[in-house]
Amino acid sequence: MAKERIIQSCRHLLKPIVNFLIRNGVTWQEFSEISRDMYVEVARQEYGIQGRPTNNARVAVLTGLSRREVSRVRDRLLAGDDRLYQRRGNRISTILTGWHADEEFTDAKGQPRVLPAAGKSGSFPALLKRFAGDLPHVSLQKEMLQHGLVEETQNGSFKVLRRDYVYSALDPDIVWQMGVALHDHAATLDHNLNPTHDKARRFEGIAENANVSARFAKSFATLLEDQGLQFLQQMDGWLASHETDKTSTSGNRAVRLGVGMYLIQEDLQDGVSK
Repeated sequence: MAKERIIQSCRHLLKPIVNFLIRNGVTWQEFSEISRDMYVEVARQEYGIQGRPTNNARVAVLTGLSRREVSRVRDRLLAGDDRLYQRRGNRISTILTGWHADEEFTDAKGQPRVLPAAGKSGSFPALLKRFAGDLPHVSLQKEMLQHGLVEETQNGSFKVLRRDYVYSALDPDIVWQMGVALHDHAATLDHNLNPTHDKARRFEGIAENANVSARFAKSFATLLEDQGLQFLQQMDGWLASHETDKTSTSGNRAVRLGVGMYLIQEDLQDGVSK
């Protein structure tokens, strides 16, 4: 009975994902290959003994795949990029956060300064060097100007106009971010539902009502846009102020922390989603 409920939940979970995949030309065969790869990778990494990868025979038992298929998938995964889940994040958002939170780029009141176009510290190039990593700075500068995130003043300095980067529908980063958001929420739920975990429960909550008049949908979206953004900016500032120094030799271990929010809106007909 429990397995049946899990499968029903999985079907519900997959509906928007499959809708997204079909709309973007990803076939069932391609999705099937992704699913198979993930079964092998998760079984190998998460169900080994004493931290070691699971052997092919046990992976076959756990996944239902043949040992030959497990071996083939494993070899291909090992030959590829084993940093599949490494988070690249969005560098532009990181740059904007640094501009608003880092003391080097803010004034005495904590407001982002207008940054000169040259200089080793407190300048626009210094900002990009610190927060853009190895991405091409000229391309980032053009994109930030194009999206109206910054403006170039008459003397050639740079002024930030917005704190948040709103992706365009065609931006590949928003496609990646969809996977990150779904992964993070699912990982929290899995953590809380895993009876073998002896770690504290992770916060996860929801506020929803299935009997709200449709005429209030826009008002609620506006309310969430305003108050939700304020909350996320507070969290963003707290996280930025507690970053570990990458150049420190004290051995501080870094973890990825964060919180996500999203609007729930679903048209219902007789209590059933359409």
